[in-house]
Amino acid sequence: MYQHELQAIRKANRYRTKTVYDEGIHDFSSNDYLGLAENKTLFERAVAHVSMYKTHAPKASILVNGYHPIHEEFETLVARQNGFETALVCGSGFLANFSLIEALPRKKDLLILDEEYHASGMVASKTVDAEVLTFRHNDADHLESLINSRPHNRVIIAVEGIYSMSGDLLNRAIFEIADRYNALLIVDEAHSVGVVGDHLRGVFDLFGITPQANHIKMGTLGKALGSYGAYILCSAHIAEFLNNRAKAIIYTTAPSLFDIALGYQGFLYVMKHAHSLKEAINVRQILMQKRLQITMPGLIGSYAMEDNAQTLALQKSLLEAGFTVGAIRPPTVPAPILRIIPRLAESIEDLETLCFLIEKARA
Repeated sequence: MYQHELQAIRKANRYRTKTVYDEGIHDFSSNDYLGLAENKTLFERAVAHVSMYKTHAPKASILVNGYHPIHEEFETLVARQNGFETALVCGSGFLANFSLIEALPRKKDLLILDEEYHASGMVASKTVDAEVLTFRHNDADHLESLINSRPHNRVIIAVEGIYSMSGDLLNRAIFEIADRYNALLIVDEAHSVGVVGDHLRGVFDLFGITPQANHIKMGTLGKALGSYGAYILCSAHIAEFLNNRAKAIIYTTAPSLFDIALGYQGFLYVMKHAHSLKEAINVRQILMQKRLQITMPGLIGSYAMEDNAQTLALQKSLLEAGFTVGAIRPPTVPAPILRIIPRLAESIEDLETLCFLIEKARA
């Protein structure tokens, strides 16, 4: 039925498959930035937490009777620690982004997304009645010119704290523009929470920004926190609206209790060990700059490649040597890259070896 389409994908070297990797492989491709997905102590604490209750599954939508004390406990913690009025747990980062982008822009509003915003937001933007625009990546001046180019009711801006493919850090000036125009600012912090900031809470923390009523933060549990799921931080007013309008909140089963409990443990771990984690992150950032000339505000290394075939070939040779890296190709990115994640669970010695192998292959 789709033979011709699949053939075209293969011909362009864009074909994807899923693989179960040997656990002995050195993982420099996943988003488990801090290595918490391997922390059995956190796992056991989460099991004990869920075991305290009669039910171990949410059973229903969060707005029917799926809302559980484990959800509430996590929401209270994450809202308080980030300085927001309230929090909403979601099943995944994709669902959280979809909830925000699908629900908040209404007719006569203006939705403006960074051109490199995550696919979840781009897909959701196709469902809205608002006018939808994209601005040049991280370009605050272009964003402001678009705001002034159209009549509008509300303005909603969507950006990422650290961009998932390039690893670029959000331009701080975008906060200033959002505040100047009283625009709702959605900051997807999937790849910045646990990685940047004095307390490793993301770009609000890094920039020293006190959350305002027009600020919305989305974070995930499936990356630095070593679990699965997501949360939205916002004002009580915005949360009230989302609970009554966001289809991906209203019509989905509430998030897994175990995943939220595990994310809770991950969040506590980061709070307790922020100083040592920051030091370990910094060592890896310095090494990546020295060996591969990659400047990383967080823990995403984007290594430019010439074409898709070369990217796949280098990924394959590294896998044969015992290392996984991401081979990211268009249309996910404009030009192919190796996406290298110097996770804290992998040793400095192994990271040095990986860099050597890449240097040797490109010499």
